[in-house]
Amino acid sequence: MKLKFYIFLFLLSSAVFAQSKQIETSIDTTKNKIGAEFKLTLKTIVTSTQKVEFPKLKTIGPLEVIQSYPIDTVKKNDTYELIKKYGLTQFDSGKYTIPSIKILIDKKPFLSDSIRVEVANVKVDTLQQKMYDIKDITAADNSIGDWWKYVLAVVVILAIGVGIYWFVKKNQKKKIEQEVYKTPIEKATSLLNNLESKELVQKGEIKEYYSELTDIARNYIEEAIHIPAMESTTSELIQAIRTASTKKKMTLTPETVENLERVLRQADLVKFAKSKPLDFEITEDRNKIQRVILTLDKAIPTEVSTEEEDQLLNEAQRQKQIELQLKKQRNKRIAIAVGSVAFLLIATTAFFIVTKGFTYVKDNVIGHPSKELLEGEWVKSEYGNPGVIIETPKVLKRMDALKTLPKETMALIKEMQLFVYGSMIDNFYVAVSTTKFKTPTDIDLSKALEGSLKVIELQGGQNIIVKQEDFQTNQGIQGIKGYGTMTVLNPASKTSLKGYYEILLFKQDQGLQQIIIFHEEGDTYANDITTRILNSVELKKASN
Repeated sequence: MKLKFYIFLFLLSSAVFAQSKQIETSIDTTKNKIGAEFKLTLKTIVTSTQKVEFPKLKTIGPLEVIQSYPIDTVKKNDTYELIKKYGLTQFDSGKYTIPSIKILIDKKPFLSDSIRVEVANVKVDTLQQKMYDIKDITAADNSIGDWWKYVLAVVVILAIGVGIYWFVKKNQKKKIEQEVYKTPIEKATSLLNNLESKELVQKGEIKEYYSELTDIARNYIEEAIHIPAMESTTSELIQAIRTASTKKKMTLTPETVENLERVLRQADLVKFAKSKPLDFEITEDRNKIQRVILTLDKAIPTEVSTEEEDQLLNEAQRQKQIELQLKKQRNKRIAIAVGSVAFLLIATTAFFIVTKGFTYVKDNVIGHPSKELLEGEWVKSEYGNPGVIIETPKVLKRMDALKTLPKETMALIKEMQLFVYGSMIDNFYVAVSTTKFKTPTDIDLSKALEGSLKVIELQGGQNIIVKQEDFQTNQGIQGIKGYGTMTVLNPASKTSLKGYYEILLFKQDQGLQQIIIFHEEGDTYANDITTRILNSVELKKASN
């Protein structure tokens, strides 16, 4: 019985030993900081016919899997080394054990080695490191805004102008064709050139090409020889030309009539039988039509009196007249299109001025900095100690206020924090400050308001008009509000700005909390910003 038991232990130990050799386990470090990555590596050597399955894990024991890396394969002679890595982490300090992981090789389980690791705390030096208040998440600025509406309106108006331009051009073209072409041959020649410029053959529109080509020839015959060519079939037209040639004593060769007939019948095949001539055949048909028209024009007998000959302009003069006429028509189209766009812009602007007012149009078209602040993404955050929770159009930036204070004042202050957006000479200014004193102080808020106004006066404020009243936050915390107007001198431009200000003051056990808002007087958007800021004010109690 004992012999069998020893044999069982031997076989078990042999199996464990074989598994440890089959899976090699390692880790890049056994000691790391909280949140840092432990990289666990598993290696196995198999043949090309063996199938290895590494598990897909979200956790391995007490550690979280933050990254499952792809399997690396290294070929060694007739075997393959498969390397699988897992990125592990833990967010609590302590000593942990990475347990064994089951890997399947040809559906047989093999276990990796367990490994002990240690997660250490991150030391924080509160004496040497300067601490700051925790800020809320800041919303990203809206980079789109409403500008696309105005761009869309301009695009629509320009599109209308372009549409008017092409509409006028189309009507002018018909009129020019009627006025400029003094003779049928001139009209036919010009239309043939225009046909080539359309590049219908290159676009594969063969049927349209032949239709226009034969229409040009039929129109010429109808106007020059006075035959109803547009309503006639090919056979009827050819017979009519032969009859007219005899009656009018036209010197036409049989070849000319035959060429015209060939092209007309080719066009009939293209239009009705869906025939597709080759490129060289299309070119030949176009040349035949041109030669037929020129031959017919020369064959028509003409009798022009001497008086009429004197009245005819030479070809160069007539071409010049045509160019001048086309240029005038083009300038007229441009003037009509530009005038239409200008009219639409003026009419649209006038409509909004009448319905919304000039200020609305100016602020939305040209832009207004206060309006952009009001309509942007606002930020709610906590500033100073004890905290002032306030909502503003932009994040307030920390300023070092102690450097600007006199030494006598600095001797009384234990801690002071200042957060600012803009300046007194900008379109909008807001500042939040919190102050703690070294010794218990009975703060008179009215005197503190006078002190704040004196500081503003030293910074360039003039003609300060002050009104004072009690102020209460939404949570019922009492304070005072000073408000009024003042004139601020810009030292750079030597100009002055008349503005409106509001100052909120609150006192706590050994501290003072202050909010200052300043903007140009009469700025309705800034008034709305001020109201929204004041309605958002919340305070935190100072800790003893």
